[in-house]
Amino acid sequence: MTTHTEAEIASQPSCWRRAIASVPADALPRHGERVAVVGCGTSWFIAMAYAALRERAGHGETDAFAASEAPIGRSYDRVLALTRSGTTTEVLELLARTTTKTTAITADPGTPIMTAADEVVVLDYADEQSVVQTRFATTQLALLRASLGEDLTKAVEDAEAAVAAPLPDELVRAEQFSFLGTGWSVGLAQEAALKMREASRSWTEAYPAMEYRHGPISIAAPGRVTWMLGAAPEGLRAQVEETGGTFFETALDPMAELIRAQRVAVARAFAQGLNPDEPMHLTRSVILSS
Repeated sequence: MTTHTEAEIASQPSCWRRAIASVPADALPRHGERVAVVGCGTSWFIAMAYAALRERAGHGETDAFAASEAPIGRSYDRVLALTRSGTTTEVLELLARTTTKTTAITADPGTPIMTAADEVVVLDYADEQSVVQTRFATTQLALLRASLGEDLTKAVEDAEAAVAAPLPDELVRAEQFSFLGTGWSVGLAQEAALKMREASRSWTEAYPAMEYRHGPISIAAPGRVTWMLGAAPEGLRAQVEETGGTFFETALDPMAELIRAQRVAVARAFAQGLNPDEPMHLTRSVILSS
């Protein structure tokens, strides 16, 4: 029987197409605004990716924070909150304290976020039954990338390839993973590592690619994988392979490569007799008592 997580992973290309076709005209950050993007867990990592992309595109200074660590006193034109559930305590508390204009992106229109933010973008078609976030995270990033003027035709094609391609056995059986990224894909590397931990309780780490040589490469060894999202810095593959470790890199859009990591996480969960829909110690939303 197909799990919710598997079905949600497979639906990502169609969700991305829908998001790209319906970018809201006014709710998202405007060109030139100084923006803080906040979220928790997966949403924080997506915030990191968007912040890097927005600055690279020249749309304005953009910072990403875990909602619990956002500096309330700093001057911004807008706070963009990413929250699948619409109920996460840290996000709601931040929006209640700030006097800055706020926008939220959520999957659930029946939650407190609808009145906590000044403007709300609802991606209910990308909501999930699994606790583990997959399609909502990438769909909101597809929406945000499209809002910056990106052409995501190749990204969607790559996503379709990532959904369908066989999974290399060395990835399913690996002892350890180090995910690497550069620029906007650093956030996606963090997210890939999180997915592997959540779904399969795997030993994973994540770093900016150029930082990997500054200590973390010491963990590379036979049976361990260094997984690059995006193009690798020159010489890094050779250095990893000298350790006997596996260096994994493809030409897929990094957001599509994240889909492959999601699929590997599910395959590893099954190999250990785990249910990827219900990861240990996790719930759909962290709601703290007052």
